[in-house]
Amino acid sequence: MKKEPISRKEKQHTAKVWYKLDLSAIVYPTLQRKDFSSVYRLSVLLKEPIVPEILQQAVDITLKRFPTYKTAIRKGVFWRYLEPNNRPGPFVQPDIRNFCMPMPFKTNNRYLLRIYYHGCRIALEAHHSLGDGSGGMCVLHTLTAVYLRLLGHEISDGYFVKNVNEAPDPEELEDAYMRYANAKVCPPRPGERTYRVRGTKEPFYTFNVINGIVSVKEVAAVAGKYGATVTEYFNAVLLYALLQKQNSEWHLTQKPVKIAMPVNLRRFFPSKTLRNFITMVYPGIDPRLGEYTFEEIITQVHNYMRYYINEKFLRGDITTNANTQRNPFIRIVPLFLKDYVVKQFYTRVQDKNSSAGLTNMGAMKVPENMKPFIERFDIYMGMPFSSRTNCAIISFEDILTVNFASGIVEADVERFFFRKLVEDGIHVSIESNRTV
Repeated sequence: MKKEPISRKEKQHTAKVWYKLDLSAIVYPTLQRKDFSSVYRLSVLLKEPIVPEILQQAVDITLKRFPTYKTAIRKGVFWRYLEPNNRPGPFVQPDIRNFCMPMPFKTNNRYLLRIYYHGCRIALEAHHSLGDGSGGMCVLHTLTAVYLRLLGHEISDGYFVKNVNEAPDPEELEDAYMRYANAKVCPPRPGERTYRVRGTKEPFYTFNVINGIVSVKEVAAVAGKYGATVTEYFNAVLLYALLQKQNSEWHLTQKPVKIAMPVNLRRFFPSKTLRNFITMVYPGIDPRLGEYTFEEIITQVHNYMRYYINEKFLRGDITTNANTQRNPFIRIVPLFLKDYVVKQFYTRVQDKNSSAGLTNMGAMKVPENMKPFIERFDIYMGMPFSSRTNCAIISFEDILTVNFASGIVEADVERFFFRKLVEDGIHVSIESNRTV
């Protein structure tokens, strides 16, 4: 496709606009490898087959509304940053079996987004440098609404659907971490190494996905019997599965089992930002203290969530992160040295703080006149940085999907997880891109 010429006025304006990476986004490019990118995937399953030409028109219209997503990543002497990207694209393409593939910064006309379609599905993949799942959902929901409007349907704005004819709210573009990182104390980071899943690494460009589709009502009823929320219940089930996996292997000594769970800070600190605004908590169990029943695991998770997930602790956590960036000495350290230190810390410390990842996007809400066209939503955390499995949960109406993603052959954790759901009386339908 021939690139349209950009006027001198547009070039001058573009040259003045750039976006500093937010507090979380700073880390993600540092972890970039030939076989790994911090990429997540969001998708919506509609009730009619996708028309690619109309979808491309919807992409072109929608991205103008989200300037921080229509960008390319650049490298400075001290920091990376995002700059507006006026190149053609991103172009919609047929979906692939092994998705969430690495996203080199200079390919795809430098876009950090990919849009796929297959059958009735629209899928959006985004590099985490652009924003978290909530920001990505705004793009996907708005894209879907624009697509349906181009087909002749009347779709209202609301919830994650933004008005594409309005300029973005300046607050959508902010690094919200820095506004709220003002606690008077910085809590220490957890440093104990946890149990790591042993598995056979798949060949490069192989991404194993297992989806479990369940009823929201059934899950809520079971969680209620245990006196837990849906998120607490799924955390407990995953910890239970990881403990069973560890017990099935030979170990000289057992290790704690912990889950890395992102918390959406927008629930506690008012912000409209579409960039990253999450922090991590680590619910866990230490089997060295003795054997745990499932009821005891749920109680442990329930109390952990009540104790740590509140405005006071979360403010302290993001202040700890922000103070590192504010340090005058660190600010003048060249980027290549920052990259080396961050990568070493993440590989040797941070990545070893958890046994698996779990995120719950919660219940998706859309405008009332958009509901009849949607079957369900899916979310994938993407390829794990190391040999492990990641679990992502999302629901729409009474359909809840549990999406596991890994780069290893063995699916023992997933098997233990879904077996526990069935034991608790939850009906599960399984989908997978695996051949066996």
